[in-house]
Amino acid sequence: MAEKPLISVEEAEKVIASLPLKVNTETVPLLAAQNRFLSRDIAAAFPMPEFDKSAMDGYAYISEDRSPAYQVSETIAAGTPPRFAVSPGHCAKIMTGAMLPAGADRVVRRECTSEKNGFMKITAEDKNRNIRWQGEDLQAGQLVLARGIRLQAAQIALLASLGLAEVPTARPPRVGIITTGSELAEPGTPLDPGRIYNSNYYSLAAQVNALGGEALAMGRVADNAAATVDAIASCLDRCDALILSGGVSAGDFDYVPAAIEQAGITLHFEKIAVQPGMPTVFGSQEEKIVFGLPGNPVSTFVIFEIFIKPLLLRWMGHFYQPLVLPAELTETYNRSHGGRTAFIPVRYQDGQAAMLSYHGSAHLHALSLANALLRVPAGQLSIPAGSTVDVRYL
Repeated sequence: MAEKPLISVEEAEKVIASLPLKVNTETVPLLAAQNRFLSRDIAAAFPMPEFDKSAMDGYAYISEDRSPAYQVSETIAAGTPPRFAVSPGHCAKIMTGAMLPAGADRVVRRECTSEKNGFMKITAEDKNRNIRWQGEDLQAGQLVLARGIRLQAAQIALLASLGLAEVPTARPPRVGIITTGSELAEPGTPLDPGRIYNSNYYSLAAQVNALGGEALAMGRVADNAAATVDAIASCLDRCDALILSGGVSAGDFDYVPAAIEQAGITLHFEKIAVQPGMPTVFGSQEEKIVFGLPGNPVSTFVIFEIFIKPLLLRWMGHFYQPLVLPAELTETYNRSHGGRTAFIPVRYQDGQAAMLSYHGSAHLHALSLANALLRVPAGQLSIPAGSTVDVRYL
């Protein structure tokens, strides 16, 4: 297998972005659509509010009518249409959300009135009209939610208010996750000498789930070339994308790049000039996507965040733009080698980026304290304290 050249972060992003992806759609019940992405635009079928309604408990009357008292012709509850039009000298007692009777153009709040023997008097000035007019929120036919938006609680409520019981959404991609390495043990089991717990599956599954994707546990594979090829081939039948963690570097037991190719997958790149995560592999087979990630846990997390997250979101019809913020670096950053673009865990707060005590791509504790990644361009060895830098919010 001829080794492919090292490519820049920008080149890798272009390769991934150029891969054609088909957004698969399905209509699901409203609550099942939570955290999914709309697959088509939604327009209002009717105006909102649907009719002129009272914004307060009070009395509906004619604003130009200066009668000293108003005969109460009826009480209008929410959900019950009015029976009478309002005429001079008359008013309707009305509840919040109830339909405004014909003729009325103002509601005086209950607190500004008194009622006795079927007559209402205005006892205090109420400067507000206290009416929600038909269509003041939305007009019939108006775009409500655009294709590609994530449906969260507010959007679910809006769709329900429009009477939609089902929603057209993008089907989340099924993302298989294989962790490789004979040294891995599962959390909850005893840890024998020389072994480590399998954190990468849980990290990747959590990242996939956070996007609204479907993470599938495809198991662990020992450091064995044939077993790795077999695992890749069998797992591709059950998922849309496959992520392998570990076994991608140049060690004696790093079989993943060759195994991916032997499984019939076309490799697009094998190394990125990025820190951490240089030995990242990306390939495809028709509509299937395969990534091979380094085994160090911070590398796995960062590569997913920078390269895999945008791809999965595009697969769900959402064109993701990371939140990149300017920040003042609180202390000087130095590194000894500057050949790669670096992404360093930092803590962003109030316009400042604070460096963490970070020991490299295996230091999960530092990552757990970070809420952003400092991007250090290739070729830059030092950034003085007080400099304005770009941080990518997590």
